[in-house]
Amino acid sequence: MKNIIKTILLSVVVLGMSSCTEEKILDLTPINNIADTDAFTTPSLIESYMNGVYNAAAIGQYNAASTSPNGGRGYIWGAAFVEQGEARGEDIVNMATFYQLTYTATYDPTTANNVYYWVDGYRLIGRCNLMIEGTTDAVAKGIITKAVGDNYIGQAKFLRAITHFEILTNFARPYNFTAGATHPGIIYREVGVNTAAEVATEQVKPRNTVAECYAKVLADLDDAEKLITSNGFAGGRVVSKATKSAAIAFKTRVYLQKRDWANVIAEGTKLTGLYTLTADPATPFVLANNLSNTESIFSIAHSATMNPQTNAALASILKNRALVAISPILWRDPQWLADDKRREDGKMIYTSAGIKYTNKYTDVTNMTDAAPVIRYAEVVLNMAEAQARLSNLPAALTLLNSIRNRALASPATQAYTAASFTTNATMVAAILKERRIEFLQEGRRWADIHRLQGDDLAPINGIPAKVANATPATAAYVLGNSYVITTPVAAIPGSDFKFLWPIPQTEINTNPGLEGKNNPGW
Repeated sequence: MKNIIKTILLSVVVLGMSSCTEEKILDLTPINNIADTDAFTTPSLIESYMNGVYNAAAIGQYNAASTSPNGGRGYIWGAAFVEQGEARGEDIVNMATFYQLTYTATYDPTTANNVYYWVDGYRLIGRCNLMIEGTTDAVAKGIITKAVGDNYIGQAKFLRAITHFEILTNFARPYNFTAGATHPGIIYREVGVNTAAEVATEQVKPRNTVAECYAKVLADLDDAEKLITSNGFAGGRVVSKATKSAAIAFKTRVYLQKRDWANVIAEGTKLTGLYTLTADPATPFVLANNLSNTESIFSIAHSATMNPQTNAALASILKNRALVAISPILWRDPQWLADDKRREDGKMIYTSAGIKYTNKYTDVTNMTDAAPVIRYAEVVLNMAEAQARLSNLPAALTLLNSIRNRALASPATQAYTAASFTTNATMVAAILKERRIEFLQEGRRWADIHRLQGDDLAPINGIPAKVANATPATAAYVLGNSYVITTPVAAIPGSDFKFLWPIPQTEINTNPGLEGKNNPGW
């Protein structure tokens, strides 16, 4: 039976799409449907399938048929991880209705933005699983060599790992919520569903624990590091495809969330000498440099004909349509120095009618800006925080300053010194603030809010209060005046059920393994 025919059955089980059964969601190339009996029969078709997996990561399908011009909104990795990851936090201000439900935490199990984060995430995971199984079979049949097959399998495992982890961070409590992380995580899907028997088995799978999910994510990333051919440099710079280096970099993120400080450092050290921070903090975002600079490790590439389009592309939402601005909460933070290069208008900042927006994504015409999934700057700050938490303050200071100093007007007089920090806690606080400034509008805020629940040094209780879901006053962006920030979007305590997104109602209705097991309160 062909996958394009079986979509109706499989979507319920693997992809959570009982409400969109007419979509051809198992496309095997970016533009065509291919029967599963043919997809892995030639090297070129196998390569097309792998390209289709990346396309699924970049575009998604959202709430539309596959032929709809409004279908692709960058779920998850083409745009949505940035837009949703920021809208869940306090450092941006949503000024329209696009992300209002996320921004104000008024979502429910049917809200499209969180529903399709789950749905398109599992769509991508389903493609990864079919890629792994089909490629394994093709190697066994001699259609491609083991080396070629291992490379494809490693890339698919990387995408499977990071997508499970992204879903986990939004739909489950952080690792340290219970002793041993025994609380509910998500379903970790590792089977490419092709038979009725597999449907029956997968349909009843319950949620894995958070500990189990972390173990599986790390196992997939370890495999990816071993199997992928490219380290990101050999044979030419590779940013838009999974590499050994991308797997290593992402492990620093996972270990940071897990609070395994020693392994953050061990993994990050592997990349020392391979990547370097650009001298100018804006360089990774210059359109011509998106996929060729020394700092970007893994980004999702877009083209003029294949991108999340007007309703989701980063340059469209964050600049051209001006739907999401920088929040006065962060803009007016005194630790973000007034002459910091990351405030420079026309370079990293775009100003319209007195309101400040990010200028990290600039191609408002063709929407080809790459989506920055992970940069070396994050690896450096991950290691800095790990060193600080292990009381290695000199090492932490060096790493922190390597990021901050390149943005300072006068590093000689403005750089942090050993005297700036007397405790681990003050050092960690400075690193966390630097993360908010450095990764503004890159989708990293929610992950930090999530992992710092109950933290011993820098705890955050729930979702912070935010400025109103509306256009801020222009006075809010004038530094040095007496403007007082108000936060009418109330904070949500960590104990509140709205801290987590609910598992989509469609998934609850169709998966017996999840019956009555949505996140508490939903």
